[in-house]
Amino acid sequence: MLSQKAKYGLRALVELARADGGQVSAGELSLRAGAPRKFLEAILLELSRNQIVLSRRGKFGGYVLARPAAAITFAEIIRVIDGPLALAPCVSPRLGFRKCADCPDLQTCTLREALRRARDATADVLEAYTLADAAVSGMPAAAAL
Repeated sequence: MLSQKAKYGLRALVELARADGGQVSAGELSLRAGAPRKFLEAILLELSRNQIVLSRRGKFGGYVLARPAAAITFAEIIRVIDGPLALAPCVSPRLGFRKCADCPDLQTCTLREALRRARDATADVLEAYTLADAAVSGMPAAAAL
């Protein structure tokens, strides 16, 4: 399940994409994304550390996307905020792969194939959907997720 933290992060980034390269303050992003400001600032710091946003300090500071909105996928953002897209660690092809603690054998696991298919389908959609795609929808970001 998508965390509230990821929802706030996605909403804020969609608003940055809509700003079309313009800088937006944390306070303004908080209002537009419907997110508590301090919580959103922590999320933006994490996104900055992962080169998704750039922050500018000072009285006229704010945030901008580090890359074009069309180059930032929902999957990338969710992985930064929530971790792997997989429902179980044994089907995560990226960083989170490991055998489940309660599974005696990866090869004979009766759940693994279904969970792998769910992960692949989810990843296919989220890897193909970008901030640019979300930014062009007519719906305000705070109402979208």
